[in-house]
Amino acid sequence: MKLLKRLVPWLLLVLLILVAYFNYPKLTIISGYASKNMASAVFITHRTPKSVTDSDNSIPLINLTEVESEPTMAMATIFGLMERKTICREGLGCVLINDSYNPKSHIPTPHRELISNELPFPYGNNGTKDTVFDNVDYALLQKTVDSLFSTESQKTRTVLVAYKNQIVAERYAEGFTKETPMLGWSMTKSVLGTLYGILAHQEKLDLDSPAPIASWQNDERKHITLNHLLRMQSGLEWDEDYTKISDVTRMLFLNSDMTTVQQEKKAIGSPTEIWNYSSGTTNLLSGILRKHFNTHQEYLDFPYTALIDKIGMNSMIIEADTKGNFVGSSYGWANTRDWAKFGILYLNKGYWNGEQLFSPDWVDYIKQPTVNSNGTYGAHFWLNAGGKYPDVPRDLYSANGFQGQRVFIIPSKDLVVVRTGISDGSVFDVNTFLKGIIASIR
Repeated sequence: MKLLKRLVPWLLLVLLILVAYFNYPKLTIISGYASKNMASAVFITHRTPKSVTDSDNSIPLINLTEVESEPTMAMATIFGLMERKTICREGLGCVLINDSYNPKSHIPTPHRELISNELPFPYGNNGTKDTVFDNVDYALLQKTVDSLFSTESQKTRTVLVAYKNQIVAERYAEGFTKETPMLGWSMTKSVLGTLYGILAHQEKLDLDSPAPIASWQNDERKHITLNHLLRMQSGLEWDEDYTKISDVTRMLFLNSDMTTVQQEKKAIGSPTEIWNYSSGTTNLLSGILRKHFNTHQEYLDFPYTALIDKIGMNSMIIEADTKGNFVGSSYGWANTRDWAKFGILYLNKGYWNGEQLFSPDWVDYIKQPTVNSNGTYGAHFWLNAGGKYPDVPRDLYSANGFQGQRVFIIPSKDLVVVRTGISDGSVFDVNTFLKGIIASIR
């Protein structure tokens, strides 16, 4: 019996080592997620480490981690193992590092030209217009907004409704304000895609031109165009599954250069033959965008000078990987009003305060349903063309992100609706919510 008691701790240790060994990649991803999420939330949003631990990192498996946080760094372990470190860089956000990271490497800081004027929302940040619309039932509107905060399980953090470019309702959960940057996750894809619309409007690229990837030129991938990539119909292999070790989780939490992961995948179909949603494709487009410019500095400046700062999204930052590539698939942060500005830009078909940033034809392009997507996807935007939301106009399109991040644009109703939080559409009923918003506009 005494011998058994002595052996038990050793047996448990051996068991723990075996579990860690056979699950090493998954546990590394788990600690990586916890580290990255903590560092970005503290560095970008200035939230406390405790608030991140108690909410964002309280989801299954991630809640097994232990995280140490400083203002520009976070370190996470799981069962004391699989240590992952995230560092933060001014203007570039936070990034997970690995053994290949060179701390002496220099990446330029994006140049920002923040708009400072006396104009109210949306063309400035000096409050909002005191506008009352006779055809808006404000009581019903507020009731509908409040419905997304009615239960704790919904985990809604912010909601904003803009009608005819003006804010008619907004609400923030405790601990969040109109100034708090919110992680858009895959809403960032729509921002990255818009950069291609701007370049097309400037006649600096042709969407039907082959993707400029040298390694593709000697096989069937040479037929893949920028259009195919924007529509997620390249025919390239990709596994977008966040519940396991997959292409997307390896890319986000293990890879140093996220622009090359999709590039190295083989073709499993011809372009347009299949539709396959892929975060790797967006980051590949980020890498292609970088090739478009002569210098790294020009690449890093472009999203801000051509779009983000141009429309006064002063709070926005797109984080970069260790090689200085924008992680356009996932890591864009902006406060709720700034996300609404992005939607309003599209509502107005690229026209912003006297300047046409992209062609109205670009809006028609991104709203055109992609073959084999069942009317749910256009070009880096989601659609309602197939009637997924039966009580909402078919002309709705949206930027969608993990855990229910949404910027809904409904042109026929002059509406832009933003919702952020940490729960998805299975918890809050998108159709009922939008139906209530629309019903409040008589």
